[in-house]
Amino acid sequence: MRRVASLLSTAAIFVALPALAQEQPSADPLAAGSVQQPQSAPAADTDLDQSQTGAGDIVVTATRRAERLADVPIAVSAVSQASLQNSGANDIRGVVQLAPSLLISSTGSEANASARIRGIGTVGDNPGLESSVAVFIDGVYRSRTGSGLNDIGEVDRIEVLRGPQGTLSGRNASAGAINVYTKAPSQTFGGYVEGTYGNYDNVRIAGAITGPVVEDVLSFRLDGVWNKRDGFYRDVVNDTDYNNRNRWFVRGQLLFEPTTDLSVRLIGDYTWRDEKCCGAVYVDLREKQAVPGQPGEVTINPAGNRIVDVLQSLGGVFPSAGDPYNRRIAFSPGRAYSNETKDYGGSMQIDYNFGNASLTSITAYREYKAGNAADIDYGNVDLGYRADDGRAFRQFHTFTQEVRLQGSLFGDRLDWLVGGFYSNEDLVIGDNLQFGSQYGAFAACRIVATVNAAAALRNPAAPGCLSPAGTATLSGAFGPVAGPALINGLRTLSTLNNLGDRNARYYQDSENYAFFTHNIFKLTDTLSITAGLRWTHESKDFRANFDNNNTVCPQLQQGLGPLLANPATAALAGGIITLGCTGNSSTALNGLDLRNSFDESEFTGTGVISWKPTRDLMVYASYSRGYKAGGYNLDRSELAPNAFTPVTNAGAARLRFDPELVNSYEAGIKYATRQFTANLTVFRSDFENFQLNTFNGTNFVVQNIGSCSVSLNGADQDNSATTGACSGDVGPGVRSQGVELELGIYPARNFAVNLGYTLADTKFRRNLVGSASGEPLDPALFLLAGRQMSNAPRNVVTSSVSWTPEIGDSGLSALFYVDGRLSSDYNTGSDLFIEKEQDGFFVMNARIGLRGLDSNWAIEAFAQNLLNENYQQVAFNAPFQGAGSLAQVQRFGGVGNQIFSSFLAEPRTYGLTLRKRF
Repeated sequence: MRRVASLLSTAAIFVALPALAQEQPSADPLAAGSVQQPQSAPAADTDLDQSQTGAGDIVVTATRRAERLADVPIAVSAVSQASLQNSGANDIRGVVQLAPSLLISSTGSEANASARIRGIGTVGDNPGLESSVAVFIDGVYRSRTGSGLNDIGEVDRIEVLRGPQGTLSGRNASAGAINVYTKAPSQTFGGYVEGTYGNYDNVRIAGAITGPVVEDVLSFRLDGVWNKRDGFYRDVVNDTDYNNRNRWFVRGQLLFEPTTDLSVRLIGDYTWRDEKCCGAVYVDLREKQAVPGQPGEVTINPAGNRIVDVLQSLGGVFPSAGDPYNRRIAFSPGRAYSNETKDYGGSMQIDYNFGNASLTSITAYREYKAGNAADIDYGNVDLGYRADDGRAFRQFHTFTQEVRLQGSLFGDRLDWLVGGFYSNEDLVIGDNLQFGSQYGAFAACRIVATVNAAAALRNPAAPGCLSPAGTATLSGAFGPVAGPALINGLRTLSTLNNLGDRNARYYQDSENYAFFTHNIFKLTDTLSITAGLRWTHESKDFRANFDNNNTVCPQLQQGLGPLLANPATAALAGGIITLGCTGNSSTALNGLDLRNSFDESEFTGTGVISWKPTRDLMVYASYSRGYKAGGYNLDRSELAPNAFTPVTNAGAARLRFDPELVNSYEAGIKYATRQFTANLTVFRSDFENFQLNTFNGTNFVVQNIGSCSVSLNGADQDNSATTGACSGDVGPGVRSQGVELELGIYPARNFAVNLGYTLADTKFRRNLVGSASGEPLDPALFLLAGRQMSNAPRNVVTSSVSWTPEIGDSGLSALFYVDGRLSSDYNTGSDLFIEKEQDGFFVMNARIGLRGLDSNWAIEAFAQNLLNENYQQVAFNAPFQGAGSLAQVQRFGGVGNQIFSSFLAEPRTYGLTLRKRF
């Protein structure tokens, strides 16, 4: 692992360890006076104060009950507002720096974000797949991680629940859940205002005000944030920046408490963004070639990559070549897109205490719409695009209702809870993906270069990209009949420009309802058993319609016949025209009424035994079963087996994938005193039908990964889509197992050190298949068997040190804070191609400041990614730009000329913050 020694020595400076909300509260004028219901989030505070409470006394609601963190028999991390503020986090992505088992990354848009816990998660690019990590904000379920990535203002805390949460959090929590609890209104008038200025011309203004409307009955709170910042990519063609910030957020709340037994909390929020996201750089331009007579040996073509040559002949530039971290990109002229995102909604939470039982009802409605315009090839040669005319977008309308009734019986020996949940979501995907103005010339040149790499054969300005020498060479190579047919096909292909979807629509209507119970039996004063069960019913209706103007495909099928008939070139020809030719002619899709639907039901649950011999120590063991709903791959390239198979309504069933299930086992020890906390967890989770989403350079491939009970004799690692069917039983295809350690040291009221370590051995099993019925694995996934999963670092260490010493008797105090996250190597691509690997890296944040009496004002200097560590979020096959990875050439021979691109993580940012509380 790169630079391990230096990173470890740097980490040792901090004495390591994650700021896992073990920080201690003191007075916060915004939280003072707020009413705490057992189901609501308790008020959190902004400073450490060891004299107030012990670290183990932090209150969480991970089990829908207010409990000490040290008393909850599940693996949960709770990050306080103070920790988030010190680390510089403005949304849930910042929690990654403080929770070692969590990873959140974004790809082509922040709407595509994905979250992973213990290495398990779902790639967010395909909106048909819901996240394996459920996100809740104030008890309201967000069906996609991207919809929870907004600025959330001040919070009480964020809880990260690790492992399947199938009982209380329901469906789509097969890997875990993230619960965000925002600050509630207060009966004490107060507020704050905060301003930040930093590099990249970053300006952020935030504030809140709270207080009574009717004394002791009705209170309000209003939060707002405005943020604008330049991007950290520079588009050298369009002279603009990418990955900028231009957003604002507002949240208003009313808390109605007419009696001590009733509270009603109303929340409404609105988020708006208009940003150019996301730029990508080229990270690998090499052409790999097998060495004749030496199996497994590969050499880099000294003449360069023929795909790069083709792009350069069409005016392509590669400003990041040799140094992707110069963050210089080149997009097609006039296609520097900015997408608007609107996310808004409201919720009502009612808590009523009957005396022997309490009722909680959470009703919510949300709308989310994000533009999806993009230069899809991420280069300045115009190969493909989604125009910013309003027809490329993803939109969700979601209604949810949850009701819980809970109480105690038998002298508090039984703590019972029953409830129900209902959700209805309408998803609409609009698409106007078209070939670019230079696609035809590029595609023709790519075919000519594949047949013969000599540049003299190509003329991008000529029909079919053929020079006179190229015409003669291809005629001779394919014969007197096939040669002329191929030449005519190439000339037809070169006209495939500005054609494709003009207004495609995908609709997915989801309805979900569930009933659940979660009960804690106190067998003795120290021994308890928890039993939970949930029944979930899910139904989805899919439909789609198309408006496509591509009329070239029928001619291509005939003209490219010689290539399609040749196994060596069939995949190339089919891949080049996939976008435009689904169903023999894409215009054949126009007017076709595609429909499909399904219903499924599943039982999930949990069982826990916990023993607490002393107040400070708890030991527990648990079993839980999780469920993630099935759905549809919203990518029309999967409608037919190949580019020229006619599509019928029955083809819509090909888009469907099955539900993901998990059986998980966990054991843990928790120890907590005022000066020291320690949590140790060991876990194992087996995933059936794991939903894997892979982008292969032209389209998304979704398969349910399973493991065959009989040997496939390596057929899951070959280059064929037809070999490797399972003749036995299909079992779990993914296993995640490992150890988690959290430590906290609090020697004084103003000093805290926290450490977290996660060892997650998250691997695919052997003898893999692509469905519960045992269909062969997609050949692009030949590397998976027995390997560590993508975006699943095996080792992660997080650390933080916070010191707030008083300055004499002046009432002033200082802040010294530093945190770090050290990650081992991992692969960022679902197919595990070598070009997508990320070396181990270390990210450090730091903050120093001066605070006034009772922290009523503060001035702080901060740095995010202080060491300016270069690392990537996700690498991917640059669309249409070549084929074949290093691993494919090593295993199967031939030539690999696929170009690879990457979405980079943010560079170092720094600035100054001024804050005033009142």
